Amino acid sequence: MDVDARLLGSAALPGARELLHGRPFEVREGGGHRALLLHGAELEVHELAALFAGERAPELVFPLPWPGWGLGGHSVDPARTFAAFSGQRSVRAVNADGTTRWVYAHACWDQHVGHPHTGDERQVCPGIESGSCRVSDDGRLVWAHVVLEAGDDPGDYLEGWVVLDAEDGRELARLPLPDSVASGSWQLAHPDGAHMGLCVGMGQDGVLVYWGRRDGRELTVHDELNDGLDRILFDVHPAHAGFLTVEHNGNDLQLHALDGTVLAENDEMWWDHSCGFLDGDTVLADSQDDDARDPETPGTWLLDARTLERHGRVRYPAGVAPDGPVRSLGDGTWLTYDGKSETVSRWTRAGS
Repeated sequence: MDVDARLLGSAALPGARELLHGRPFEVREGGGHRALLLHGAELEVHELAALFAGERAPELVFPLPWPGWGLGGHSVDPARTFAAFSGQRSVRAVNADGTTRWVYAHACWDQHVGHPHTGDERQVCPGIESGSCRVSDDGRLVWAHVVLEAGDDPGDYLEGWVVLDAEDGRELARLPLPDSVASGSWQLAHPDGAHMGLCVGMGQDGVLVYWGRRDGRELTVHDELNDGLDRILFDVHPAHAGFLTVEHNGNDLQLHALDGTVLAENDEMWWDHSCGFLDGDTVLADSQDDDARDPETPGTWLLDARTLERHGRVRYPAGVAPDGPVRSLGDGTWLTYDGKSETVSRWTRAGS
């Protein structure tokens, strides 16, 4: 049956479409939701509570170290003292006053081998590949997906996952990723405070998913999902720590244990690349148009968080047609975006 959506608030925020398509949300201590929005040569940090209370100006603004670089997954530490930027040839930590804290240099993400560099770190090479970084929830580490080696031969190109000291950028651990040829990536902190998730998109070549943990100087991983190269990591439950994936082509939605074991599956329809835990009991997921499988698609669906059985489809007020995917926030609310008015809206279930 249909479940009515109730509007909690709306805010004009040009460029906010990326907040729903990408992975620029970081939920920190106290449950506050922080949205990171790359706007020109700056990274804007918006607290959602303040945004919907009428505060349109960002809480913080960090200058992008490479003005011509518009890719990569960036992160801000819990104390808001620095941002970690994933660049084409380095990871750079930038303090709140705009000064550089440290630089971790790595090989170039441009997968065209043997191309020259001018020596100017602001140079942006033609490639469209990128990595990502994520500050740990305790603010002590920076996890970064980087290029470890890139020589004059395609066989020299090697990506890796490194763990850096957040204070000085020292490399504490690394894991080569010989199977990865990324177009881009993003990372997701596990609620146990020890593991980090890495999802690597490789375009038509598939997807890789890793759960990493630093043990001393070693980086150990769960990578059991990578045999099929076809699952995209989306969200992790805040309590029982099951995580959600969607098959690359949308054929099914699955709930997994940390080691990749499938705990539940829904293959009743063709799922879109948009799902997450609405709260501890409910998953919110978008489906695509697939009349051959279910004539009621497309739509946004509420599913049981443990079984992935459908509870109902979301029904918006008359005249409301969200533009693109939804974004669950884990507290019983979700976001939509209206591209015409460049407005982001926050919703909950009627009666909540």
